[in-house]
Amino acid sequence: MSQNAYFQAEIKDDGIYLKLYPVCGAGEKLLFSEVDWYLNKIKVDYDKIQLSKALNSLTEPLEIKISGQKILPENEMVKVDIMEGRQVAVGRFYPPTTGGSLMTREEIINDLVKAGVKFGAAEDVIAEFLENRTYCTEYELAKAMPATEGHHAKITYYFNTDPSRLPKKNEDGSVNFHDLDTISHVERGQLLATLEPADPGKPGIDVCGNVLMPMKVDKQILRFGKKIKQSEDGCSIYSEVNGHASLVDGRVFVSDVFEVGADVDVSTGDINYDGNVHVKGSVRTGYKIKATGDIIVDGVVEGAVLEAGGQIILKRGIQGMTKGILKASSNIVAKFIENATVEAGGYVSTDSILHSKVSAKGEINVDGKRGFITGGEIRSANRIKVKTAGSTMGTMTLLEVGADPDRIEEYRKLERELLEIPEQLENLNKMLVLYAKKVRAGEKLSADKVMYVKTATKQKEFLTQRTVEIRERLTDLTAIIEENTRAHIKVHDTIYPGCKLIISNVAYFVRKEVVYSRFVKKNADIVIEPY
Repeated sequence: MSQNAYFQAEIKDDGIYLKLYPVCGAGEKLLFSEVDWYLNKIKVDYDKIQLSKALNSLTEPLEIKISGQKILPENEMVKVDIMEGRQVAVGRFYPPTTGGSLMTREEIINDLVKAGVKFGAAEDVIAEFLENRTYCTEYELAKAMPATEGHHAKITYYFNTDPSRLPKKNEDGSVNFHDLDTISHVERGQLLATLEPADPGKPGIDVCGNVLMPMKVDKQILRFGKKIKQSEDGCSIYSEVNGHASLVDGRVFVSDVFEVGADVDVSTGDINYDGNVHVKGSVRTGYKIKATGDIIVDGVVEGAVLEAGGQIILKRGIQGMTKGILKASSNIVAKFIENATVEAGGYVSTDSILHSKVSAKGEINVDGKRGFITGGEIRSANRIKVKTAGSTMGTMTLLEVGADPDRIEEYRKLERELLEIPEQLENLNKMLVLYAKKVRAGEKLSADKVMYVKTATKQKEFLTQRTVEIRERLTDLTAIIEENTRAHIKVHDTIYPGCKLIISNVAYFVRKEVVYSRFVKKNADIVIEPY
């Protein structure tokens, strides 16, 4: 049996005595501070050194005289402490002195109220004490009713919402165009998403009577476009058509597919469609496809222009003949890219790139079965991964990573504009000086010439201010470009002389063949690491 050490004051004819009872088993020792609090409470002056020595050597019941005072009897009492952020009220009971009386339930409740407790009195704990009084021991005399926590609303989508997922590959390294998980096909009546509404929870109350509010939860609703049906309870949505599903800024869209059974050519004309376009044949030179969704072409794209609000999937590739253009807000996947301009808002995945200008805000992967980049300009915001770069003939090939290609293009344009401004200012200054001389010589300028002088003066002011703006923007762009420290170029096989690498505005010219390498920027240099 375990029991805390405790004490009891006795009032005798010659003064006040203190009975000390030692700890039993795994109970707690008696602290000087607790006895001191009690004696101060009943206003007894005593020898603190004597009490301290007695407590330190307490191993058996002991009685010591602590004062010669005369005091009135003290009843049994309880010390109440509100703890743990008003979650619990803890009481410690002290026995009555000689002549004092024991506490009743009502007196314990009254002391709790005096301490500030207004809720949660633990009747069972109070009853336990009254039945088996134990002193200098903590009792949880009141407990708060904690708030019942709810949960955030949760939306579950039943289609692929991650268009950045790379396509699967066959064992030989080629892209598996029969299993492209990046496009989410849906059928009429198919469940698209479900909503588990938010549960606000229930308030609680602390021992002082204050309301405890549950955690604030986030509420959501199912947001969707046309061709989608919502259930009566508003917690499920279904496709009304066969097509493709996509998630854009938290809103679900379903679009039908416009299928072209053969080639896009003179028989079809240009295609401009609000949705996805699937071409079973090829896209011939001179024609254009513009779609708000995805564009899929089973055949070859020639010198044509394809613009997609989603992805572009070319199951064969593009032979652009310097006229072909691919622009996609998301990813571009093609078997090969030759003599074309390609711009992707996501990643680019292809088996080979030949003499093309390719840029991607995501990564560029050219690591399939053939996996080569020869000639052209290849730019990625994050990473270029290639099997072979350049050629044994020293073909000029630019590989650039480290910034959004749009930012790089803006930087180049601003640089060119900044170089042109001094010449423009010089020409304006010459003309203004010439007209100023004519005025000083007494020549009266015509209305047209006066207007020209005013226009030239404003243009000079504009160009001067524009110079300041360009330099400030170039400084900002430089900081943005240089902050990407994770950008790199990986070459699985060989990179040949003739290749120029740029990582965050730091250039590196390949002078000799390098194999199985990884090019990264460290400080102001580009270094080669093992693949």
